[in-house]
Amino acid sequence: MNFTDLNIIEPIARAIQGEGYTNPTPIQEKAIPEIIKGKDFLGCAQTGTGKTAAFAIPILQNLTNNKTPNNHIKALILTPTRELAIQIEESFKAYGKYLPLKKLVIFGGVKQGSQEAALKKGVDILVATPGRLLDFISQGIISLKDLEIFVLDEADRMLDMGFVHDVKRIIKLLPQKRQSLFFSATMPAEIQKLADSILVNPVKVEVTPVSSTAKTIQQSVYFVEREDKLNLLTHILQNDIAESVLVFARTKHGADRITRKLVKSNISAQAIHGDKSQNARQNALSNFKSGKTRVLIATDIAARGIDIDELKYVINFELSDVSETYVHRIGRTGRAGAEGTSISFVDGLDLLNLKNTEKLIGMKIPVIKDHPFHTDNLVAQKRDSNNKPVQANSQKPNPAKKEDIGYKKPKNKSFFRKK
Repeated sequence: MNFTDLNIIEPIARAIQGEGYTNPTPIQEKAIPEIIKGKDFLGCAQTGTGKTAAFAIPILQNLTNNKTPNNHIKALILTPTRELAIQIEESFKAYGKYLPLKKLVIFGGVKQGSQEAALKKGVDILVATPGRLLDFISQGIISLKDLEIFVLDEADRMLDMGFVHDVKRIIKLLPQKRQSLFFSATMPAEIQKLADSILVNPVKVEVTPVSSTAKTIQQSVYFVEREDKLNLLTHILQNDIAESVLVFARTKHGADRITRKLVKSNISAQAIHGDKSQNARQNALSNFKSGKTRVLIATDIAARGIDIDELKYVINFELSDVSETYVHRIGRTGRAGAEGTSISFVDGLDLLNLKNTEKLIGMKIPVIKDHPFHTDNLVAQKRDSNNKPVQANSQKPNPAKKEDIGYKKPKNKSFFRKK
């Protein structure tokens, strides 16, 4: 199937063809015809599956066909982060470039003047983060009384970031008669309950469960002692990889520390995390997209909010305690059928997370030993609340209990050796 089979109107078809799109992804193939029919939609789709186009294209078509006045907000897309909101608006602009519909993105962390001025000129499609939207509504700047289409994107991320109560407040302000579209990478009980409160007889589509990784991504693990990780990263960037690289760190402090090390080694790098101002974060992202900055170091705030065309490399400097995060992180590469590579640095603090991640994705991630900092002698450890290793008990652990903290395996034998 290609996009010409989806009954898309000519101006949109011409725009997506200009973007180089020919064949729809599974979520696009299933969602676009149903949303065009005006049905509510529940999509369980992980990052990198093309879900933004899956709702943006039919929204643009429906609003164009309805031919309602262009001075009121008719479509609202609610999303958790500024970065994702900006990218969604960019997608609407790209697919709707030949349409007269007005699009706008609003988010917090910046002065509201320019956003307020744009709203007063009239907006058809609004992309917003919850806090700034509620702020504008409370000031009487935004009214949702004429809304026709509501999209809740990255619903589980909203839950993770503590926005669910804001989302519920916004839902109460929406017209009862509307089309609602709900997208989430995972469907825990609270998210399912939220979906049930929003949707009416929705079409339900699930594509690629969160426990799976794209087949186009070549995954690998590098065993390395904790104190050698920075040197290993520098070595790889200086000797093995010449292209742009997205690096994920566990903490804000860690991201800054990695950045300083790379810059000191004459490798252009910037960090993006919650302690950075909104302008600084967007500047770092823009520089990375343009190629001005070669390495972007991000915390998990960016795990689903970064969309870089043809990004080939993702490096997990540390693994997350949440196994699903691994899928979202490496999903920044290998998008839309392209090939990608993910490399995960694993020290003693990461061993348990590695085992949990491999269990989730249902595969053993190959260990690459051909690097100068490889070790076969990692000891499983846990972290405290400050991301520091928990010291082993002073008493000798029972050798029969290999899960005990401080258990030392024989040298030169893999931690994951077959029994």
